[in-house]
Amino acid sequence: MKFPGKDFQVLVVDDSLASRQTVEAALKGQPYTVHFAENGRQALQLYAEHLPHLVITDWIMPDIAGPDLCRRIRREFHGSYTYLILLTCKTAKTSVVEGLESGADDYLSKPFDPAELLARIAAGRRIAQMNREMEQRNRVLEQIAHTDQLTLLPNRRAVEIWTDRQLQGALRHGFPLWLVLSDLDQFKQVNDSHGHAAGDLVLKKYAELLKHNTRSADICGRLGGDEFIHVITHVPRGGIVVVVENLRRQLEELEFTFGGELVKVTASFGIAGLDGRKTLKFGDLLVAADDALYAVKRSGRNQIKLEEPVKI
Repeated sequence: MKFPGKDFQVLVVDDSLASRQTVEAALKGQPYTVHFAENGRQALQLYAEHLPHLVITDWIMPDIAGPDLCRRIRREFHGSYTYLILLTCKTAKTSVVEGLESGADDYLSKPFDPAELLARIAAGRRIAQMNREMEQRNRVLEQIAHTDQLTLLPNRRAVEIWTDRQLQGALRHGFPLWLVLSDLDQFKQVNDSHGHAAGDLVLKKYAELLKHNTRSADICGRLGGDEFIHVITHVPRGGIVVVVENLRRQLEELEFTFGGELVKVTASFGIAGLDGRKTLKFGDLLVAADDALYAVKRSGRNQIKLEEPVKI
């Protein structure tokens, strides 16, 4: 990730007007967008607003000292990495150690040479760029790790993380949450009769249908094989079966043609929920929904079963 033009954001923090003007003069004409703060409190406000790539802060300030500001930035902001430079008249080795241990990346003694300041900023910019490129790669890898590669739906791990977080909200605020398991009926026959390419097409088409029926506030995913999951929030008990029945009917109406033969596919659905009264883990709901799904399979498939709300 490069920083074209003035996309590289710098925050300068110093209670001395003369010091701020000195830094401003050194940065004049450089390809940076520069923000100035007169104290630590203002610096934190500007930091939250602009999320700068690099901060240059004086050590001694009346409200929040430079090292304390570094600590707060490291503690309170957990986004992309920010390069921190401390400016100070302190030159003792113990001060250098203290400054770096506070979270600063670099240390420059006053009075400073403007050319040296620019060189240190350039070094910080390179490091910030490498960090942001690494963060971007990590985000891509995380997305891949949480995505089913055939259907491009979230995988089990992604759904589990999301659901456990929503369960905490359901406990606090008392809203309903439902876990819906769906399993394609006699899917093995599709693979055996028409090949795995046909089976993959069926899986992808059902994934598209499931995604189309998932609100932005909810989540759906593939657990593996022909089993899918759908977690639905803020729908009352009287409405959840209606939602799932609509999905069941849409799948039932789909038609596939393989080798000139018309093929229809159905699914069985098991639903478990907590109605906002209790809290539990994803695995508890999954077991309850799986029990409901198994009951449907035994009773003839292409049906829906709603379990009683899970209690612990």
